[in-house]
Amino acid sequence: MPKNNPADPKTRSLRAHGTLHPRPEKIQDELFQSHAFFDPRDLLQVKYEMLRRVRIDGRSITQMAHQFSFSRPAFYKALHAFEREGLWGLLPAKRGPRRSHKLSAPVMTFLARQREEQPSIKAVDLVGILQTQFGLRVHPRSIERALARAEKKTS
Repeated sequence: MPKNNPADPKTRSLRAHGTLHPRPEKIQDELFQSHAFFDPRDLLQVKYEMLRRVRIDGRSITQMAHQFSFSRPAFYKALHAFEREGLWGLLPAKRGPRRSHKLSAPVMTFLARQREEQPSIKAVDLVGILQTQFGLRVHPRSIERALARAEKKTS
């Protein structure tokens, strides 16, 4: 069974696309054990095959979830995502915050006021001011992007 060898090109590609299975050694399905075509490192292939084995082969959800190292809720989540979006739905969602949660409306108003009062102020300087005023630690690049988005909305 292939391991997650960081030097392997396929492992690198799967990792880069967010589809590297974190625990390929836990896959117990006989197809993944006996055929080279079925790669337990490929999370997209593993999820698809798990769904196919239930839908087409008539296997039990509980049994397949266990053999593919998923919980039943994870199986249903994959099933609904696949029904809604096809294969795209099986791709892992982008991790991390979906928006700038630290730079709320009051903070952005404060930053805009600072920029009005001191047009040449740098994002690096605004980091210290935000830390003092709001107790927030924000990267300078996050401030630059947020200010650019706000500018774009007003123009």
